[in-house]
Amino acid sequence: MPSTTPYRPPRKQGPAFRFIVVVVVPLLKLLMKRDWRGGENIPATGGVVIAANHISHVDALAFGHFVYGNGRMPRFLAKSGVFKNAFVGGVLRAAKQIPVYRDTADAANALRDAIAAVRAEEAVAVYPEGTITRDPGLWPMAAKTGAARIALTTGCPVIPVAQWGPQEILAYHEKRPHLLPRKRMIMLAGPPVDLEDLRTLPQNAQTLKEATDRIMDAITDLLAKVRGEAPPVARFVPDSGAGNLYGNHDDENDDVNDENDESGSATEGDRTPDGDGETGKQVDTA
Repeated sequence: MPSTTPYRPPRKQGPAFRFIVVVVVPLLKLLMKRDWRGGENIPATGGVVIAANHISHVDALAFGHFVYGNGRMPRFLAKSGVFKNAFVGGVLRAAKQIPVYRDTADAANALRDAIAAVRAEEAVAVYPEGTITRDPGLWPMAAKTGAARIALTTGCPVIPVAQWGPQEILAYHEKRPHLLPRKRMIMLAGPPVDLEDLRTLPQNAQTLKEATDRIMDAITDLLAKVRGEAPPVARFVPDSGAGNLYGNHDDENDDVNDENDESGSATEGDRTPDGDGETGKQVDTA
């Protein structure tokens, strides 16, 4: 299906971001077919959280390209290790990407910086799950509360995005990408998640969980449309007692989402193994 969203990159780009665009975007166009839908839901201006499902090590490229191609310069959260290289770190900092310092006193700074970016009317790209989904069918799993915290603290809209296709280039656990033939990247953005009735409530565990559930329900509904399938009734929940759940992936959003996270109150159901051979649970999403 041809893309229904016109390609309209931001007019104003700093030199560092422009450098990234010149290097990366031609490769993305060469290796990925665009099937973009719903771009009109991404506001042209103003602070916004754009939240997507996470299915591959390379989906940040497809997701970032989608946000960029719809007129916004995404501010991602990236592992602090990426910034240690003087050249790469300098470019990323100049492009206003947000470093996440894991397991340090500075871990909370990523949440602070994401909130500051939204208040500065920028677009912050977030993976609410915090890591690649471990759901065996690649449906969105239970999420952390980072996106909800940013939205409820700033009052900004949350635009849900479903993406499908990056896993065909590089599936979780695979080390060798499958670049040819070109893979179709389906990106579908929906209208803002309705959080209005939660914005005046205390930002406690119950409120954050409700906001997070609404965000993930919206993403899941969009993904169901993209895939033409019904999602599971129960959302997959990784078992926090299964050792190092995230393995070597060490996703950048974990610290932001885990900061003072109280979202572990989801209803537990039957245990199911995830793609790592780890134990997970299912939480009823009905």
